[in-house]
Amino acid sequence: MDKKRRQAYELHSQVAGRFCVRIGLTPNLITFTSLIMSVVAAIVLWKGWFIWGIVFIILTSITDMLDGATARAGNMGTTFGGILDHVLDRYAEFFILSGILLSGKVHPVWPIFAIFGMIMASYSRKAAESIGKIPSAEVGWVGRLEKFIVIMIGLALVWFFPEFDPAGLNLLEIALIFVGVVSHITAIQRLFYAKKELDRRAQNG
Repeated sequence: MDKKRRQAYELHSQVAGRFCVRIGLTPNLITFTSLIMSVVAAIVLWKGWFIWGIVFIILTSITDMLDGATARAGNMGTTFGGILDHVLDRYAEFFILSGILLSGKVHPVWPIFAIFGMIMASYSRKAAESIGKIPSAEVGWVGRLEKFIVIMIGLALVWFFPEFDPAGLNLLEIALIFVGVVSHITAIQRLFYAKKELDRRAQNG
């Protein structure tokens, strides 16, 4: 997510964050709720109930948005909270993609390809920021939310059009391939961005 989109996102999430603070919710509680939603999503996807899977992926995304918004609204942000959010987000991605894999509706290689790409996109950013001391390496074409939207579109399309499989791939497999490709491209973009920033820092002394 680029800087302008991040600012717009934070602005629109402030109202929801303030509401969560008023009713006594904490960021870490919301983070764990997001993880639970992803586990439920994985179970219903495994059962092949893709429409319910979409519902719980949406709930996972909403609660993932709310933890940061609540932390900002209530001035409750902590370093550990940020680490917890980052780690549990990766577990959530793993659970959701595993549910799709176990559904038997796609070839196993495509959800594995997608989840590996999503994890590497995240890892390349965190490596640049923690090891390279780069303030923000959140560059790339497609963010986590957009990837989930593509996956949900694929789930809906394969639910309503199960027999449509151009080139021997169903519509969910095509969505997973897209997510995997753009995720790996994002990881490479972040590596190049880190190299550029480190070279610039070295030149400036």
